[in-house]
Amino acid sequence: MKQFSILTLFLLSSIYALGQEYALIPYPSSIITKKEKDFILSKASVIYYSDKELKNNANYLQNVLKRATNFKLTTTTLKSKVHKGAIILSLEKFKNATKGSYSLEVSDGVIRISAADPSGVFYGIQTLLQLFPVEIYSDTWVKNIKWKVPAVQILDEPKFEWRGMHLDVARNFKSVAFVKKFIDNLARHKMNTFHWHLTEDQGWRIEIKKYPRLTQIGAYRDSTLIGHMRDKPHRFKVGRTGGYYTQEEIKEVVKYAQNRHVTIVPEIEMPGHAQAAIAAYPEYGNTGANPGVRSKWGISEDIFSPEEKTIEFLKDILNEVMELFPSQYIHIGGDEAKKTQWESSKRVKELLKERGLHDMHEMQSWFIKQISNHLAENNRKLIGWDEILEGGLANNATVMSWRGDKGGVTAAKKGRNAVMANSKFTYFSKYQSLDKENEPFAHGGFISLKKAYSFNPIPSVLSPKESKYIIGAQGQIWSEYIVEDNYVEYMMFPRACALAEVVWSKDKDYQKFLERLKIHLKRLNILGVNYRVPDEFIK
Repeated sequence: MKQFSILTLFLLSSIYALGQEYALIPYPSSIITKKEKDFILSKASVIYYSDKELKNNANYLQNVLKRATNFKLTTTTLKSKVHKGAIILSLEKFKNATKGSYSLEVSDGVIRISAADPSGVFYGIQTLLQLFPVEIYSDTWVKNIKWKVPAVQILDEPKFEWRGMHLDVARNFKSVAFVKKFIDNLARHKMNTFHWHLTEDQGWRIEIKKYPRLTQIGAYRDSTLIGHMRDKPHRFKVGRTGGYYTQEEIKEVVKYAQNRHVTIVPEIEMPGHAQAAIAAYPEYGNTGANPGVRSKWGISEDIFSPEEKTIEFLKDILNEVMELFPSQYIHIGGDEAKKTQWESSKRVKELLKERGLHDMHEMQSWFIKQISNHLAENNRKLIGWDEILEGGLANNATVMSWRGDKGGVTAAKKGRNAVMANSKFTYFSKYQSLDKENEPFAHGGFISLKKAYSFNPIPSVLSPKESKYIIGAQGQIWSEYIVEDNYVEYMMFPRACALAEVVWSKDKDYQKFLERLKIHLKRLNILGVNYRVPDEFIK
């Protein structure tokens, strides 16, 4: 293939009329309908791959196609001559290609998916699957279907580098099987980052071998609040609840995600949201007392002490975390750290003076900087919620802006990377309708599908140069009130479909999105994904 950039190909293709509106989510940069015969998949079809790096992609496609079609297609390395019915996966030297960009061409009875890197080929596969009849997503054999793909040329590239979803498993634990399903749903929508929220006041979910009490004690609570914190008097469901992931289970999930080109970014909360850890190891708190694992929602006043020994404790934990997760970024939380215990501690006031710090915000910044330096020494980068800006931002830290856009704007203007997670658009644990009485119990607030789709991760106040520091966006699922797996999906979909288009597609049109979504929801049905029917579809 000649060395054209994806952008150049897109501009060249713009001289043609775009094809019909295909039910693709997220929608590609360019689609041309070709005046040729459709591609028909048969048991004689072969999946070819050009490089060994694409073998996993070929096997993935083979497995998906086999479930619905009952065709166990041959996968083999690319030969000089291929016959009609072939699906060719190839790496090409696209000049200046964005990671994840791809070309998909259905022509002369052959499908060709080309990209500069394996992730681009994988995203081309996701688009290809959406071009088949929706029954292709069935996990059992569907008979009497002509497995037809229209003759098209698609040129596509992602808008943002970071295209993510967050899942809180610390308030309410989720099984490995569900986490894998969650990852599958991200991959199908070309989302590439899974922010795994593993620790909280209410539970510690990751095995740390050097500190076994983190899971022996911190992974379980004796009771759980019923309803909102504001509902008085408080009522509790009594009974031990919780769970955690062994390191072997985490390795399994990480590998599963890697095969789907999803990077898992683990979150280990500090200095706040740490009550479960302090319940396991009270010596790293501020009072020496064991507060127990928190049974209420809300924010605990129990936070890690800013002692050197606590920093070493957390470095030990992060060393094991880094062994498990190869991601460039490690999320350390940094949000909602109540400093009441620090402010009332004679020892912390002494430390403040010894370190030449002016207030507790600077003490938190000192704390975060110790962790950031440790991650940097291990060739990793720190990312935290926008409170890490308070008292001074650590070197090389990336800001996740949740309290509106302000944190992201501040970071970008400082020449620092930011991921936009504005709670007004991306907190999918909020209600989906103003008719709350007929909706499952949720966080306060309301985010409609249309609102989620309207999100613009790049604040208008930023210049083009500053905008380059906005590396992407993600949606959030907080699990205080989301216990059942199907409820997670109900809150996530179809708002995650809207977000997928926000972070991938160059152009957006809500009405066209809704038309495509009508078909896409059929796919989710077949996949067994629970979702809320959009208000626009309810007569």
